[in-house]
Amino acid sequence: MELQVWSVLMHKTIFVLGWTAVVVEVAVGGGSGGGNYSNNNNNNIDDTDKLSLLGFKSQIGKDPHGILKSWNESLHVCEWTGITCGRRHKRVTKLELNSYDLKGSISSHIGNLSFLRTLDLQNNTFTHQIPPQIGRLFRLTVLILSNNSLSGPIPHNISRCFALQTIALFGNNLTGKVPAEIGLLSKLKKLDLGRNNLVGEIPESIGNLSSLEKFSLVANNLHGRIPTSVGLLKSLMVLRLVEAGLSGVIPQSMFTNLSSITEFGLTGNQLQGSLPPDLCRSIPNLHYFQLSYNQFGGPIPTSFSNASNLLYFEVPKNNFIGKVPSFARSSNLQRLLIQYNNLGSREDEDLNFLSSLTNCTHLRDFSTSGNNFQLTLPKLVGNFSTELVPFAMEENGIRGSIPTEIGNLINLGVLSFAGNQLTGPIPSSIGKLQKLQYIYLNNNKLSGFIPSSLGNLTQLSRLYLESNTLQGSIPSSLGECKSLIDLFLSQNHLSGPIPKQLIGLSSISITLDLSSNILTGPIPLEVGKLVNLPSLDVHDNKLFGGIPATLGGCTSLRYLYL
Repeated sequence: MELQVWSVLMHKTIFVLGWTAVVVEVAVGGGSGGGNYSNNNNNNIDDTDKLSLLGFKSQIGKDPHGILKSWNESLHVCEWTGITCGRRHKRVTKLELNSYDLKGSISSHIGNLSFLRTLDLQNNTFTHQIPPQIGRLFRLTVLILSNNSLSGPIPHNISRCFALQTIALFGNNLTGKVPAEIGLLSKLKKLDLGRNNLVGEIPESIGNLSSLEKFSLVANNLHGRIPTSVGLLKSLMVLRLVEAGLSGVIPQSMFTNLSSITEFGLTGNQLQGSLPPDLCRSIPNLHYFQLSYNQFGGPIPTSFSNASNLLYFEVPKNNFIGKVPSFARSSNLQRLLIQYNNLGSREDEDLNFLSSLTNCTHLRDFSTSGNNFQLTLPKLVGNFSTELVPFAMEENGIRGSIPTEIGNLINLGVLSFAGNQLTGPIPSSIGKLQKLQYIYLNNNKLSGFIPSSLGNLTQLSRLYLESNTLQGSIPSSLGECKSLIDLFLSQNHLSGPIPKQLIGLSSISITLDLSSNILTGPIPLEVGKLVNLPSLDVHDNKLFGGIPATLGGCTSLRYLYL
């Protein structure tokens, strides 16, 4: 086969050099588009691509959908599945076989498809290395090999494909460094090398890619700083350096020069330093601002109060201090995550930003947990977006009662106010929140009765009410929570018998903790229905009677505290 390919290539060279006029005449005579290709066409230019593709096919070990069955002599090459040819010269210009569950390696024959402009093999199971012969494809503009199992280094001679506009190698097992030669691809607009095992530093040559619009190195094993040359990428709109192993400070030039940025993603590194106060004036079109899990400090820039295009603002697990700016102009804000910083100064104005969130009618995800606000929870939280799903304000030292108006948040899935100083009753309006799956109100100073309306929450999975001062009986209506898997009611002042409807709830499969109350009466016989429960705790109560024999039906039980 190798000898045959060489023979064809040599013949083609002589043919083109010696009979240029004849080649042009044949190409024009071939028609104006796809269809009606002659199976008897012996043109060796066609044979070059045919033999290259057959060489590519020979390295495919599995083709579960039979995609390559059309690659045979009965059809012209340009009619093979996944192949597109030029209308004039009938040479292969696109090879697109994405999402067909193909398994094999990428043959070196790919380098002989000299007219190829698009190579798209994403979402398959190609293994081994990217063949360096790809460097021969000087017409190639799009290279997409994402979501395969490719290994080895990125070929350095990829820089010879000087027409490249897209390189997408996301989701493979590539190793080695990011080749500095990539900086020679002056037409490159998209560079996505995320989710690989690349090491080393980001090369300074990246700054030469003046046309680059998207740059991603998500989830690699890099080290070192973000090179200052990144600040030269004035066309850059999307920057994703999430979980890339980077450290140091963000170059100032990135804040002053990258005015086109819409997505600024640096989550999960060891970056530090403070943010410039006028950040949103320098970068006016921000949609996504994500700095979670780093070591940034100082205040959140007040200029975010002018970020009218902002959709996501995520800065959890940093060291930000001071007040949270208003987001009143960010009417399309969907996610506001500021948990586990040092925000707040225990002053009356600390929670003023909450009133601005009533303008954010599409807010879906909100968390202020683990800060220093320590103020009364205002009733206006009931005016938050009805699209809100997680609402978390844990460990803030927040005082006051839970507003009845919280029942307005009809799409709420998570309510987490644990570890505060909340007092008063649990509002019965919580029973209106039909989509609630998780309630975390533990470690507060809540009093009064557990509302029977909680029995309306048929999707409730976890209910944590321990370490409060709740009183009265456990409502039997909790037995209607057929999705409940985890229940903590310990360390309260609950009295009366254990409802048989609750202790017979077979869905409970993690923990049932009723300890440290003043419950009375026997353990109901229905306890035997807890066949999936590993941990049952009823100690430190005033229960009496015998241990029910039905307890032997709890076949998953590992921990029993009586």
